[in-house]
Amino acid sequence: MSRVPEILTGRLKLSPLIPGDAAALFEYRSEPDVCRYQSFEPASLEDVEKFLDELHTDVFGVPDTWFQFGIRLQDSGRLVGDLGVRLQGEDARQAELGFTVAPGYQRRGFGTEAVRGMLGHLFESLDTHRVVASVDPRNGPSIALLRRVGMRQEAHFRRSLWFKGEWVDDLVFGILKSEWQGRGSSS
Repeated sequence: MSRVPEILTGRLKLSPLIPGDAAALFEYRSEPDVCRYQSFEPASLEDVEKFLDELHTDVFGVPDTWFQFGIRLQDSGRLVGDLGVRLQGEDARQAELGFTVAPGYQRRGFGTEAVRGMLGHLFESLDTHRVVASVDPRNGPSIALLRRVGMRQEAHFRRSLWFKGEWVDDLVFGILKSEWQGRGSSS
């Protein structure tokens, strides 16, 4: 476990979600197109407030616990998305990540920039060996983002998850520290 980092990229600041983010988080996380592939589907502002109250915000890297970073514009501090990271309990040198970008900020490169910033932090500051991401194969924009940051598809599990009342497929993407270093963080 380590102190919670503040990660700066060209336009963004990744920092812990806070109670004051509840309204903005609810606004985009309750959108049907946003929560379609996400397990957290808040029905009310109170759901988001409870979610934020239960987050670990003082330390980063509690094994098998998701830590949620807010994706914020550096110039205004406006919350435009969130990015979760979970270090694996048995081997904290492996991590999983997931991300959400508010609809009004999609297709501007913010998701790609945030994921690259987090990968850089995980590989360069925490000496993480491997990072994975799980995605529904119908979620084309997220798949494209994962490929843009250098992640490769490692698996396609057929009807492996019971999700929102149906069996769905699951794609797993991954990247090793050596692959990240070999391609450079800016590509």
